[in-house]
This record gives sequence, structure tokens and C-alpha cells, in this order.
Amino acid sequence: MNKSNDLVPLEINLNIKEEGTLNESWLAMFGGAIETIMTGMFGGSSIPVNVTGTKKQISSFQKALGHEAKYLKAMRKYGLDNPASHKSKASLDRAIKNFESDTGIVWPFK
Repeated sequence: MNKSNDLVPLEINLNIKEEGTLNESWLAMFGGAIETIMTGMFGGSSIPVNVTGTKKQISSFQKALGHEAKYLKAMRKYGLDNPASHKSKASLDRAIKNFESDTGIVWPFK
């Protein structure tokens, strides 16, 4: 059992659609979980995350999350109208398309 000062990990089940329990409440939790993960990636406090699903689902989730971070970094560094930002956005869009295809879950930030 967790000690009182241990953080409880976020639980993300990428196979939720196949299990028939994908709903608005889960999607809201998913969006919040991604926001929390991204905050940790950009220097905020991070918490442990447990991601379950098929290898393909987990891989596409990692890629979408990574490309989301790269795009945000490019926007901060170069601005929205820079070719580097456009290239990063195109990579993000491909990663999101693959994630949605692999999981049946809509990526919450488009």
C-alpha cells in the first residue's frame, strides 16, 4: 500500500474503447492526465503514470505525447509562423492520427 506521502499514479487504459467503457468522463480524465504529464515534462511537478494497452497503443501514445511536447517547444522558440513550427505541427498531426487509429480515442488537444 502507498505511504501517505507517496503519489498515487495516474492510470491510463488505452484499450478502454475495446472494453466498451469509453465515455465523456473518461475523456475528461484523459485530457487532464495528458495535461499533468505535459506539465511535468516542462518542469512542473510530475507524478507517476501507469499506461496499459497493447504495445502498438502504448507506442503511439508515447509518440503523440512526444510530438506534442516538441511542437510546444518549437512554438515557444520560433513562434507559430516559423517553418520549424509548421514541420513540428505536421509531425504531431501524423502522430495523433496514428494514435486515434490505434486506440479509437480522440486526442484531446488539436
